[in-house]
Amino acid sequence: MKITDKLFGHYIDEPVMEYTLVNDSGMSVSCLNYGCIITKILVPDRSGNIENVVLGFEQFFDYLDLSTYFGSVVGRVAGRISHAEFVLDGESYQLTANEYPNHLHGGKKGFHSVIWKSEPIETENAVGLKFFYRSIDGEEGYPGNLDTTIIYRLNNQNELSITYEAHTDQKTIVNLTNHSYFNLSGNIKRDCSEHVLQLENDRFLELGLNLIPTGRLIDAANTPFDFKHGRLLKSGMKSSHPQNALAGNGYDHPLLFAKKGENTVVLTEKESGRTLQVTTDQPCVVLYTANQLEGLYSISGVRARNHLGVCLETQGFPDAINQPHFPSIVLNPEEVYHSTTKYRFFSNTIGV
Repeated sequence: MKITDKLFGHYIDEPVMEYTLVNDSGMSVSCLNYGCIITKILVPDRSGNIENVVLGFEQFFDYLDLSTYFGSVVGRVAGRISHAEFVLDGESYQLTANEYPNHLHGGKKGFHSVIWKSEPIETENAVGLKFFYRSIDGEEGYPGNLDTTIIYRLNNQNELSITYEAHTDQKTIVNLTNHSYFNLSGNIKRDCSEHVLQLENDRFLELGLNLIPTGRLIDAANTPFDFKHGRLLKSGMKSSHPQNALAGNGYDHPLLFAKKGENTVVLTEKESGRTLQVTTDQPCVVLYTANQLEGLYSISGVRARNHLGVCLETQGFPDAINQPHFPSIVLNPEEVYHSTTKYRFFSNTIGV
């Protein structure tokens, strides 16, 4: 197992480094100290062909000009905050309305668009990187100085774990996730319509016109949002369900796990034989089927089009600060925000 690094670009006169974690099984994960962006995840298919299974760019300036959060850590708060404002202990806070009139993924200077301090980690069983960033009081409108640590670890079981930890000196709100776009076909050979998703979800959050949760928790049974027995993603892309249509012919919805504690999401692509197993301690996963990529740019030589990737954003409920019956995302000074999500890749060799 090893870690390598190379210069990837510069941002405001600071070097942007790309680090690559390599295990003994042929898997590698590349990431930047800018936004903690995962640029590549290379894993074998059923025939042993090692290919990239996330969307990313070869040039740093593309991440500045074109990226829709490709591979990044987003925060302080993932998702949308209605009207870019919230009230905490009777005090109103106005955030940056970067998706007017709402606040999206931490704002213009969210965690996806800053340089993080980085430190390599090497143990007997894993290699990794520790990233650190201090978000100062008032940044993008949030209260409190927030110290955030992100740890990426890769082991020999082809498992990448992401650990999130945050401390604040003032009451604030925190909801972190990673925004990687997965495509298990490898090197974007196909879109994600034939990917199958399976998870134990019983409900999903209804969205309003601006893709803000209405507050209603909808029963997923007998709808395109029921994934208990596995479902092709194209079933939602082609669905006439008003929630699929609202999202741009696909999904952009928080799926709520049926049980508390640790839960697993399984994504498979039959033709490549690849399976991604995501295990998380978060209460929901936001399923986004890249419904807004059409015509924006080229991704690693492939013309952008809708549904080229699928995001599995494990997190707390979006807009929870404005929905009193949602689980709280408030962080107090005496508390520690802590969450872990693991991504394990398998290759089905049956029939080879």
